[in-house]
This record gives sequence, structure tokens and C-alpha cells, in this order.
Amino acid sequence: MSAPTFASLGLSPALAQVCAQAGFTTPSPIQVEAIPPLLRGQDLLGLAPTGSGKTAAFALPLLQRFLARGQGFRRVRVLVLVPTRELAAQVGEVFLRLGGSPARPLKIAVVHGGVSVNVQMLRLRGGADIVVATPGRLLDLLDRNAVRLDGVQALVLDEADRLLDLGFAAERERVLAALPAQRQNLLFSATFPPDVQALADTLLHDAVRVAAASQVEAVPEIEQRTIAVDASRRAELLRHLVLQGAWRRVLVFVATRYATEHVAHKLASRGVPAAAFHGEMSQSLRTRVLQDLREGAVDVLVTTDLAARGIDVPGLSVVVNYDLPRSPDDYVHRIGRTARAGANGIAVSFVSAATEAHMRLIEKRQEVRLAREQVAGFEPVQVEPPERADAGAGGIKGKRPSKKDKLRAAAAKQGDGPQGSGG
Repeated sequence: MSAPTFASLGLSPALAQVCAQAGFTTPSPIQVEAIPPLLRGQDLLGLAPTGSGKTAAFALPLLQRFLARGQGFRRVRVLVLVPTRELAAQVGEVFLRLGGSPARPLKIAVVHGGVSVNVQMLRLRGGADIVVATPGRLLDLLDRNAVRLDGVQALVLDEADRLLDLGFAAERERVLAALPAQRQNLLFSATFPPDVQALADTLLHDAVRVAAASQVEAVPEIEQRTIAVDASRRAELLRHLVLQGAWRRVLVFVATRYATEHVAHKLASRGVPAAAFHGEMSQSLRTRVLQDLREGAVDVLVTTDLAARGIDVPGLSVVVNYDLPRSPDDYVHRIGRTARAGANGIAVSFVSAATEAHMRLIEKRQEVRLAREQVAGFEPVQVEPPERADAGAGGIKGKRPSKKDKLRAAAAKQGDGPQGSGG
């Protein structure tokens, strides 16, 4: 059986030619699965990690369905919601590459925070065919009557797991309320926890479910290391490793925005060029920080899972889990940012007594067991986990006690009496 081509998937000769000009020679697995049902107008639920080709998987069929219909004032027919500014820019660039030629005069607007809303309002004068947006800025534009969504025929939620992590429930409902009830819905996510599935159940109708090849396949190509260290000494150890290994282009994951600034400041004050990267920074500063990393002015970028979505830094040599990810799936996505395009890569995870159990859960899910290293001068002193077992890990997804668990524990404690149970 011959390999599928973009033409065999149902794309028009013109779009197939655009794919060839853009360097898309062979459809990726997610494109093979997603393009035909999307061309038929079906709802779709896609499991698609970063780097799987998912943006083109939804952009191509949507472009074909809505190519250059009418002139003059344009009504938004495709809305793509994304969680971060960088991802908005990337998605918008793909749409422009594939659908922005003079032969297909589509107007594509990318709107997000961190830049002047007035500039974006000017760009939206006369309408737009496709809008790629972060939820907050889209609502701002709606409040200013700068954009209308009553003509949307297709809605894409990209990186839905991250949109949910942001706590955007109220904002998401406001956006949905501005859309027509009859539309095509596409939901893509790198992971599918229960809350994402619940969102899919409310949005999608008779949806096709597709999945890209898992990034787990790439994990064995990466040198994975776990280093035992007390939580209080992680910054010192990180500095030591960067200097000793002469590491360049290092991505360090932490749990909170505050931690990005705190860890970056500690490194920079001790001779390691480092910068924080998080959602509270202006867009111009975020762009400059990424450019500094690419050009070598900064060696270490300290970020959170959410802020890292959509950033593209070629040649990342090392990924460090300063704080372990809440989800074992996120561990795979984090370390998959290195060792791309055949290059070598290292993934280092700091493990303390408090996070040992969570690291074992990650290893179990990935079907690996990694030896715990100790670095001379940084041997851990604490061997028993503190009372709160999720300290230093940013919380462990699915492991926090429920309200019922807390009530049972309180009842058991009262039942023990002053002398305790004695075992």
C-alpha cells in the first residue's frame, strides 16, 4: 500500500502544492488521521504533543473549507484559542504560510496580551477571516466591540489541558457564549486528564478521536539523570552542574512564576547568565529573553510548564526538572524538548526526600528505573520526607487528599484520644 500524500487525504491541488512549497513532503500521523474528518466537517478530539504537526493538521482542512469566500467586510469564520502568546504567534505563522498567498486573500489576525490593544484593534478594522487568540485579550477586544464572533463556523481549542490549568473557566464560558451554537469544534491536547475529557463531552458532538505518535518513543534517546539533593540546595547544585558541564541553552522547569524569578536571580548573582520566563512579563521582554538564549547572551532559561508552551529554542542541550512536573505525562513533554533533530540531549531531575515517591510514579508510568546519583558536596542530609509529601514538587496531580480524606483523618485522630492508638 502506497504512503498517503496530502492530495490523497482530500486536500485540493492548490493546497497540496502549498504544502510542498512549505517543505511538508509527507503527512505526519496526526495529519493523516485528522485531515479527512475535518474536511467532512466533523468534530474532532486530538491527542497531539508538541512537534507532532498538529497545527497544520487543523489549519489545512480549515483553510480549504473557508478559502477566500467573499470580499469587503470579513466575518470571523475560524477561531483558534491558545494558552500562551508564543503559541498564538506560532499558530498564526502556520496559517499565514499555508493560506496567506495573494491567490488566497485571507485575513488572519493574531491577538494576545503583552502588546498594545489599540494596535490590534486597528488590525481588526474591516474584520478578519481567521483569529488566533489568547482568551484574555480576545475578551478585551469583544468588550471594546473590536471583533464579532457570531459568524464563527469552526472553533479550535489548542493545548486544552493548559487552558484548563490557567483556571479560565469563566473566560472560556464568556467566549463560548459569543459563538453561534452551530459550528465545528476541534479540541487538541497533549494530555487528557478527566477535566479535559469533561470539557470535550460538553463541546463535541459525535467527535472523531485521533492520536499522534507518543513522544515516549523519543525518551530512550535522551540521557536521563536523577540526582538526590535536599530541596534547599537545588540552586547551588544547578549552578555547579552548569559551570562544571559548560552547559549552554539550558531549560529549567520550576513550579511557580515566583520561582522563575527566584532561581534565575540566584544563578545570575553567582556568575551564571540566567533569565526568568513567565506570563507576567511584557511581550517585548519575553521576546528579548528568548533571543538572548538563542544568541548565547543567556545560558539558562527558568520557566514554568505553561509559559514554555509554544516557545521554540533550537539546540537545547539540557532540560532540568528543578521541580518535578505534577503529571507524569508532562515529564515526557518536558524532556522531549531536548535531543531534537538527531542531536544529543540530557534531562536532569532533582529528587528530594519529599519528591521521591512522585519520581517513582513518573518512572512507573514511563516503565523506567533511574539510579539516584549523588554529587560530591551536595549529598542529601534529609532522608525522611517531611509531613507534607508534595513539598517542592509543585503539588502532585491526583495525590492531594480530598475533603473526605481530610474529614476521615480528623475523625480518626479524635478517635485515638489523648493517648493515641499505640499501633
